[in-house]
Amino acid sequence: MNRCRFVHTALLGLSSALLLALAPAAAYAQAVQRNFPAKALRGSMVVVQPPLVAMDDRPTRFSPGARILDTRNNLVMSATLINQELVVNYTLDQRGQVHQVWLLTEAEAKEKRPGYGTQRNFIFESQQASPAGTPARTTN
Repeated sequence: MNRCRFVHTALLGLSSALLLALAPAAAYAQAVQRNFPAKALRGSMVVVQPPLVAMDDRPTRFSPGARILDTRNNLVMSATLINQELVVNYTLDQRGQVHQVWLLTEAEAKEKRPGYGTQRNFIFESQQASPAGTPARTTN
């Protein structure tokens, strides 16, 4: 009968479509090793108000055409990251603006990479370690 052949063909088509839809999900389940450029720096990023951003407590801005990629290399809009402190790898353009950003997984964040970091030529008194046996100072 023609009806049975149609139902059989439709079920076969649906099952093959389902297998094709699940194939990319299985590929993402495997760990993907991302290769970052050698000039990429490590830092903490806080999007203040796009295009304004703070990289390691330094105010800067995104360059025109800047891209932010999540842990699966999907594009992320900067407005979705407002006021979140994130550990990232990033590159700068010729004007010193942030051009490309990669949000890091925990394993990637543990890898050592150079960065600007927060550099100060002073130490607050509250950050200094007091010698053992010294009583804590109180202010009146």
